[in-house]
Amino acid sequence: MNKSDLVDRVADATGEAKTKISQVVDETINAVQGALAKGEKVTIPGFGTFQPRARKARTGRNPRTGDTVKIPATTIPVFKAGQALKDLVSGKAKLTVTKTSAKKSPAKKSTAKKSTAKKSTGKKSTAKKSPSRKKTAARKR
Repeated sequence: MNKSDLVDRVADATGEAKTKISQVVDETINAVQGALAKGEKVTIPGFGTFQPRARKARTGRNPRTGDTVKIPATTIPVFKAGQALKDLVSGKAKLTVTKTSAKKSPAKKSTAKKSTAKKSTGKKSTAKKSPSRKKTAARKR
């Protein structure tokens, strides 16, 4: 699932416009990022906790040359799943969906006639395969 899929699902569940939901998702992400940048911990009950974690300086190895490399200390964001999310993913618990009482705007009546869709005849069109290319031998240098 990506961000647009998330916006679509929330918009369908709430009946709100996708542009409004997209703004809410953007602001939520910005709020979490801002808090983490300040070094704060963000807890969402039933979901999990985002927190910054300090990583010590260490020595690593360049895989290409084998030389040792100094890796500086840094701070990284870490997510720890809450127990409810862990139970849901493992199958121990079932997802409970709560419907919100969103007020949908009344649909405008259209004066245009609806077109009737033709039933398919049951024939499936198959895509033609392109001719396969022969593999060429690798050139020697």
